[in-house]
Amino acid sequence: MAITTCIFDAYGTLFDVGAAARHAAAEPGREAFAKDWPQIAEHWRLKQLQYTWLRAVVNAHTDFWQVTQDGLDWALEFSGHGDDPELRERLLQLYWELEAYPEVPAMLNALKSQGINTAILSNGSPAMLDGAVQSAGIGDVLDDVLSVESVGIFKPASVVYDLVGKRFDCAAKEVLFVSSNGWDAAAAAGYGFATAWVNRAGDPVDRLPAKPDHFLNDLTGIPGLAGA
Repeated sequence: MAITTCIFDAYGTLFDVGAAARHAAAEPGREAFAKDWPQIAEHWRLKQLQYTWLRAVVNAHTDFWQVTQDGLDWALEFSGHGDDPELRERLLQLYWELEAYPEVPAMLNALKSQGINTAILSNGSPAMLDGAVQSAGIGDVLDDVLSVESVGIFKPASVVYDLVGKRFDCAAKEVLFVSSNGWDAAAAAGYGFATAWVNRAGDPVDRLPAKPDHFLNDLTGIPGLAGA
């Protein structure tokens, strides 16, 4: 069955989640933070994801902005920067201005030129996603931005993936789902989507019941997969 719809995870897939810490580290007066920013960015992202999974399991949903703040607080305390409220506020401000990966605009334009529906499906709250989309300047090449807030549980709950078929009136096999998270791509494959894992870090494949269909280093090959 031909692909009619291409769905993207947002954070780490279209938007560079390390950009906030990286930009803050380059600012004058942040020499101490500059030594630690890669570890802080890694821990921030890991805790952000872990808190979504744990909240889903114990049915304690909150929006992604709260989870993002909680993850940052843990990462800053762990690294010895928990007593710097100005740094915390600056990092959170920069998270609303994340840049897209360089190949994203051309890739989305190529999909639209093929007549393929394009959308985000993300754990992010609507306001966060709107900020990221506007900051990256890609709103005109997205047909929609879907947030888990409409169902009140984080990925990889199947009701989140249900949002795609409801929005675009398409079968699962018509969807190419793209994520930089191996667990997300695997869960989407188990759901029935065609999937591509954008494995920028070269991580091992997660040991889960399903595996992604395609493995990529970046997003440049997505139009070719969608049109195959």
